[in-house]
Amino acid sequence: MPDQPQEQARAAISDRPSITRIIADDGGALSSELNALRRTLFPPASHKLLRSFSSGEAAKLIGVADGYLRQLSLASKGPQPEIGPGGRRSYTLGQINELRQLLDDGPKAKGYVPHRSGTEHCQVLAVVNFKGGSGKTTTAAHLAQYLALRGYRVLAVDLDPQASLTALHGYQPEFDVGPNQTLYAAIRHDDEQRPLSEVVRKTYFPGLDLVPGNLELMEFEHDTPRVLADRNAEPFFGRIATALGSVADDYDVMILDCPPQLGFLTLGALCAATAMLVTVHPQMLDVMSMCQFLLMASDLLGVVQEAGADLDYDFLRYVVTRYEPSDAPQTQMVGFMRSLFRERVLTHLMLKSTAISDAGLSKQTLYEIGRESFTRATYDRAIEALDGVNGEIEGLMHRAWGRVPA
Repeated sequence: MPDQPQEQARAAISDRPSITRIIADDGGALSSELNALRRTLFPPASHKLLRSFSSGEAAKLIGVADGYLRQLSLASKGPQPEIGPGGRRSYTLGQINELRQLLDDGPKAKGYVPHRSGTEHCQVLAVVNFKGGSGKTTTAAHLAQYLALRGYRVLAVDLDPQASLTALHGYQPEFDVGPNQTLYAAIRHDDEQRPLSEVVRKTYFPGLDLVPGNLELMEFEHDTPRVLADRNAEPFFGRIATALGSVADDYDVMILDCPPQLGFLTLGALCAATAMLVTVHPQMLDVMSMCQFLLMASDLLGVVQEAGADLDYDFLRYVVTRYEPSDAPQTQMVGFMRSLFRERVLTHLMLKSTAISDAGLSKQTLYEIGRESFTRATYDRAIEALDGVNGEIEGLMHRAWGRVPA
């Protein structure tokens, strides 16, 4: 006669939902709540909109005096600002770009439109690390938006299946990005391949386009081993470069947010890049992880280089992120990295800031939120750090283009 308690226990186990069902249900519930949050944050169409910029902010972005913009407005030249309470004037980023073009078409053009010339190659900046929390996506997003604010034509490419860069720019991966609508569509190995131009999406940031990501990108990691034996196939490490090259004429710079692993996607991105930015949080465990990343990357890139990959980089820089100046061990770690890598560590450091984390709560960057949303000191400190880091990278681009002496 069977043991009744054992039978009851087995019955209870059989009635218990499987772990895959629990995970799927939790993921679906979270996805629905995040979509509801988006509708609450960005009504009525659930789409993000970029704020307007004060006349002073617009003048600083263009590189002219605020009084000069006022003169243009009074003379009815160029786009007219919106007039708010107290006579405050504000411009959209689209209007700021129109003003840049107006000034460049004038008799005293000084290069207000920073687009690259025919002799300057499209900059492809790969932002990499495989340690979580290194600030990789935050760095990529703020850099892309900074360059768009400065008037460059920017393509942000989300190569991370977790798709945080996509979410930051107003698209929820599982709702807004369907099958064959990521970079995978342009680099896949079968007959469903599509031109990258059909995948690129406009964003609410004039001058900033996006190639979104989602879990579909993992398919490239699964497909590639099966086609490596095909001698007639294009090498996997060249597929991303070929896809990006098909739209390069439309952009001055591309920002690649790479996955936190050294898989086929990351290797392909590094082979397509003209420069590499390695983000690192200045703590011992993070630096140890970066050490392993560098050693593995060197070995793997050496293999693909022997197979024909071209790795001619304009620059390699280490970007210190989430730095706390009052933390003595972090300061020591920054000094340690500078002693080893010298000029390859950016001079400017990205500070840890409550302003950046608070902006992230509403899926925004600091460039999207006005100064009025924070205490003045907190906002100014964070913006100064961001502009310092991103401006230094912009300077490296200019040196690569030959606009300033190397």
